[in-house]
Amino acid sequence: MSTSGGAAISTDQLKARYIGTGHADITKYEWATNQHRDTMASHVGHYDQLSYYAVAQNESIGRVRSQMLEKMLQPCGPPPKKKGSGLSSSS
Repeated sequence: MSTSGGAAISTDQLKARYIGTGHADITKYEWATNQHRDTMASHVGHYDQLSYYAVAQNESIGRVRSQMLEKMLQPCGPPPKKKGSGLSSSS
């Protein structure tokens, strides 16, 4: 890849610039969360799309926008429990 000036961009620079590009250690949950947030942000940012969803759901545009913004907080539900974290229960 290159910039508009023609200079090459490394993958490290891309990952630093765009959070959603992921990395080698990204979990399935983190990846899905990024995808859902990007999708919701796109729907909220494009008025025509937001208007379409509002008509389809028979809701006001403001209510649909609010619902989508709330879904962006935890779009895939609460994060999964970490395995191996904490102290063992045996004495």
